[in-house]
Amino acid sequence: MAIYRFRLSFDDYDEVIREIDIKSTQTFEDLHKALHRTTGYNAEKSSSFYVSSDHWIKGDEIAYLPTQKKTDRGVSLMEKSKLSAFIEDPHQKFYYIYNFDRPYEFHVELIKIILQTDPNIEYPVLFKSIGEAPKIFDANNIPTEVVTNNPISNDFDFLNEMDFVPEDTEEIEAMDGRGITTSEKNEDADDDDSESDDFSEDEDYHEDEYDSKEDY
Repeated sequence: MAIYRFRLSFDDYDEVIREIDIKSTQTFEDLHKALHRTTGYNAEKSSSFYVSSDHWIKGDEIAYLPTQKKTDRGVSLMEKSKLSAFIEDPHQKFYYIYNFDRPYEFHVELIKIILQTDPNIEYPVLFKSIGEAPKIFDANNIPTEVVTNNPISNDFDFLNEMDFVPEDTEEIEAMDGRGITTSEKNEDADDDDSESDDFSEDEDYHEDEYDSKEDY
């Protein structure tokens, strides 16, 4: 029984590489799941390997969780497809697409064939890991503590959050139009009323002291 060493690299992230040793009698599903134990991605996503040419032109498909249309077409299934059945070249290539809903694409290349298995190793096994797999941002995977620890308050403090200065009457009045009142505004209103009353008590004030321009 031979051991295949596959090099898997992201199509768009050449610096991220995984090398995995796997038995020739194991399946594409084993390789699929072994890869995502190293990326941290959820392996239970619709994905496919494609037998590829040296120029990464896709050929026959080997699918995991295929659509009904693919199933009706008789697509090969990863769990039933042994790796050895699709190896025709000592440098055989496969094009791999993970998660068709939000796809990541990989180049998969057979780089070494080891003729003897190691009885102390449980295959598949990660032989080499270079670089960190890019993060997948999925709203459905946001940790619940992010939500529960940061509740949205209904008591939003407009004055503090928007840096209002109590003396800035124009902005305070604008906020009052939105249903917000302040004690400062009420006090200003009281002062205005009192000043108005003072002037109303002495109706001759303007007439006595400002009879003509010469009095300015």
